[in-house]
Amino acid sequence: MSGYGEVREGGGVTVALALDVGGTKLAAGLVRSDGSVLRSARVATPVTTDADVVWDACTALLDQVLESDATAYDVVGVGCGGPMRWPEGVVAPGNMPVWHEFPLLARVRERYAGARPAVLHNDAVALAVGEHRWGAGRGSDHVMGVTVSTGVGAGLVLGGRRIDGATGNAGHLGHVVVDPLGPPCSCGGRGCAEAVARGPAIAAYAVELGWTGAATGLAVAEGARAGDAPCRAAYTRAGRALGIAIASTAALLDLDVVVVGGGISQAGEVFWEPLRAAFDDHAGWDFVRRCRIAPAELGDEASVIGAAALAL
Repeated sequence: MSGYGEVREGGGVTVALALDVGGTKLAAGLVRSDGSVLRSARVATPVTTDADVVWDACTALLDQVLESDATAYDVVGVGCGGPMRWPEGVVAPGNMPVWHEFPLLARVRERYAGARPAVLHNDAVALAVGEHRWGAGRGSDHVMGVTVSTGVGAGLVLGGRRIDGATGNAGHLGHVVVDPLGPPCSCGGRGCAEAVARGPAIAAYAVELGWTGAATGLAVAEGARAGDAPCRAAYTRAGRALGIAIASTAALLDLDVVVVGGGISQAGEVFWEPLRAAFDDHAGWDFVRRCRIAPAELGDEASVIGAAALAL
């Protein structure tokens, strides 16, 4: 039984206006209560020091999806990187410092919600809820959804219920320490999974080892698949960091399935092979080893579907 609500066809709530805010891209869409996407659009997140420039890009994207039809939806769901003050919806994404203490939920409610319900949560929580409901975690009541992109985050569904934590920030897998002597992290700690496995960290490590191509996670993935040694080393380090973090979390929470999405997860076996090997190395107990690790199934629309699932 779901703890985050059930939508019934004919019950009045059938379509969600969804927004996903990430450090690399913004995405928006209209999503029905069966998980099907009616319309969607995406754009690169502006590189700016002005918070309102990013907000204006969000509104332009949402308006594009609505196509001037202000009656096309019943609820509003928003996913955004954390940490955040929740449920107030004041965000301070670690991978988007321009939005430090930005009142995102209030802005969304003012412009788009009106009398409609509006919900905001961490984008990785949105992924977990969406994949639990319609993706690789369906049929399981103990699911962690992990997103690996500009940052590393996670959301939890335990006992069929979304887990928020005391401040709404439960699931920050990216700040599980995988190497106490590892690189410093933007959170102020050291050796966090995010400091090793997020896209910019992978690229920086490859450059440090001698990679001379573009310093992006995508370019380094291409280099790794082509056999470039620095690129392969960077992805091996990242995959192992995630595998260790997942094994530790599976032992703590007794999970059925961990669903991994985000741009870095699409790098292929150069990422997945070391991740699974590290999980196998560190998953000692039978109840940990039984945890299934799977790629996200919702594809390119996962972020939008997940944001909608928060509201639906």
